Amino acid sequence: MAEGWAADAYAKLNLGLVVGDRAADGYHPLTSLAQSISWADRVELAPAEADAFSAEGMESTEDNLAWRALVAVRSEATRRRAVKLHLDKRIAVAAGLGGGSADAAAVLALAAELLGVPAERLPDLALALGADVPFCLSGGLAILEGRGEQITELPAATGYAVAVVVPPFELATPAVYRRWDELDGPEGVPFPTAALPPSLRSFEPLRNDLQPAADALAPELADWREDLARRWGRPVALTGSGPALFGYFLDEEEAAAAVAGSTGRAARAATPVSRGWSRVPGTLTDPEWGVV
Repeated sequence: MAEGWAADAYAKLNLGLVVGDRAADGYHPLTSLAQSISWADRVELAPAEADAFSAEGMESTEDNLAWRALVAVRSEATRRRAVKLHLDKRIAVAAGLGGGSADAAAVLALAAELLGVPAERLPDLALALGADVPFCLSGGLAILEGRGEQITELPAATGYAVAVVVPPFELATPAVYRRWDELDGPEGVPFPTAALPPSLRSFEPLRNDLQPAADALAPELADWREDLARRWGRPVALTGSGPALFGYFLDEEEAAAAVAGSTGRAARAATPVSRGWSRVPGTLTDPEWGVV
């Protein structure tokens, strides 16, 4: 018998990100066109004699969003069961790809089923964990507003792949927003409409307002973007607060050829997916959980 449940948690690209001035609550209102992509972490939940958290590809600390998601679900659960959580970290961290939020969303969804927490509680639990987590619960293509918690789901836009390269440095999201404020809220340069996949052209102009701030914090980011654009023969965009960069390609094979030999911290060819997470086929649908 299978030991527990597993799910793939998908990375997120901000295809466009418009940032507003900081509000009284300290947050910046935003409007973003977000897309889940096939680059994924894997989370696994299984019965255990005592709660435990392990990870591959990063440290397993109690402030990890995946573990915090399990704790949040447990706080509302009527059934008390010991659980072990394992995270196989494949998405680059501190890159603007939302990997931590994706992990949290997948754990929320699995743990809620396992521990008997109503699905309608998940959006509130997700928002308490982070602004990107609500989107990662549903995923696909969507317009995000507010802090990211106001989600308008959209029909799938397909017919393309992306090449994603993460330069060999990190950018902290709070630092990027602070720099954006210091620069008096600059606008990003619109992505050329002709270089967008046909299925995305109705959303133009697409720009990332955090790009000038990210460039100011890490001047080498512009060098990476220009080098990739020259090698790929097409414009390159920044996702979120970066430093992950991406370009559009006809299919995954073409995108894979583009990232081959990349010297960055991580690189991946990926395609759009219609969900923020998905259960791994063949994992148990009704595990025999021991009651603590």
